[in-house]
Amino acid sequence: MQYLRTFFLTLLVTVFVNCSKSNGNSDNYPADAPSNITITYVVSPDNSGNVSFTASATNAVNFEYDFGNGYFATSSSGSAIYKYPVSGTYTVNVTAKSNSGKSATKSVQLVISTVTSLIWSDEFNTAGAPDPAKWGYDIGTGSGGWGNNESEYYTNRSDNVTVSDGTLKIKAQKESYNGSGYTSARLLSKGKFSFKYGKIEVRAKLPAGGGTWPAIWMLGDNSSTVAWPACGEIDIMEHKGNDLNKIYGTFHYPEHSGANGMGGNVVITNATTEFHIYSLDWTASKIQIAVDGNVFYTLNNLSSLPFNQNFFAILNLAVGGNFAGAVDPNFTSGVMEVDYVRVYQ
Repeated sequence: MQYLRTFFLTLLVTVFVNCSKSNGNSDNYPADAPSNITITYVVSPDNSGNVSFTASATNAVNFEYDFGNGYFATSSSGSAIYKYPVSGTYTVNVTAKSNSGKSATKSVQLVISTVTSLIWSDEFNTAGAPDPAKWGYDIGTGSGGWGNNESEYYTNRSDNVTVSDGTLKIKAQKESYNGSGYTSARLLSKGKFSFKYGKIEVRAKLPAGGGTWPAIWMLGDNSSTVAWPACGEIDIMEHKGNDLNKIYGTFHYPEHSGANGMGGNVVITNATTEFHIYSLDWTASKIQIAVDGNVFYTLNNLSSLPFNQNFFAILNLAVGGNFAGAVDPNFTSGVMEVDYVRVYQ
């Protein structure tokens, strides 16, 4: 009996010791959470929006940055550089993580002031034909109605495109012309001006006729050598005369062409009776389409997409086609009026 008691006591001591060991910091249990987080930053004095961040913490092996505007970055060293595209007050959250996955977060607030410059514009203040140093034309019907089964013949006649009273006027009208039942115009800055990243604003008033299809859009500079949609297409504004006041913004690229484009739409008021500002804010990380400053679609711009090269601008007014739908038999003419085109960087 004494032997059994001794054995039982020894067994209890062994179990207790083993349990005690298992409560230590073995590989099966997480290390302490990061602590003593510090964040320092330097805002570039040139108003470029560039900010250099440095974070440190005890027990941290990785840092995740939330720059306060929907953009994120990961850094094993704790250092990060980010360029804010627009002015504002931002709350930056930095999360430090340990090897075990435990984390701790600290926040700082910073004020950013950025300055952009107007690098190109057309204010349409000189009456007559559009400035030939800034605009060229697509002429004719294109293959299969510019690939969209459109019904118009594009010209550079003053009947279809002119500048007067401080605005550009692109006029679609019903007439028999070179085998087509309608005429209109399509202007483009190809070979005259293109840009990569920045902001483009176009203030315009749209036509109302059923079957009209005004558009403000862009194509990659390599569109002549690379088949669409590999060159990329950005539709800043499209509107259907058969569905008034609904504004579409769409991106076309491989695997997302035609009706499979990536985009959205928004309903506004008085699109055909008042001027509105249609804009694109474009960076290496995201592209936003807006009306009157209100963003209605955002595309995350990846390095694999074709939206990291120069693009040129296009202004046109189509009639009929796959997107616009049937033309109202009573339609005789409609005008897209453009007050200005401005590009900032």
